[in-house]
Amino acid sequence: MTPEQHRKPRLAPGCRMNDKSQQPRVLLMPEKALRLNGPSLEIVERCDGKHTVQQIIVQLQKLYSKGDPQKVEDDILGYLALLHEQRALDFE
Repeated sequence: MTPEQHRKPRLAPGCRMNDKSQQPRVLLMPEKALRLNGPSLEIVERCDGKHTVQQIIVQLQKLYSKGDPQKVEDDILGYLALLHEQRALDFE
């Protein structure tokens, strides 16, 4: 499943990030946890139901401007799809 660019990802019910003061940052999901850092943390922090997939891609292409823009986009779409498959994300 490739996320549609106009959709707004948000954490699924039962999923949440640990507190910002706690390190490492962790995405808490029913029956598992996923440690986040670097790009994965940047992606999940933007999955707030307010940013579209396209907005997240543009923001991270700017943040990682030394990388190939198409590779950055592909990586983001792949990660969002993975989180959706793991039932950590929903799309509005």
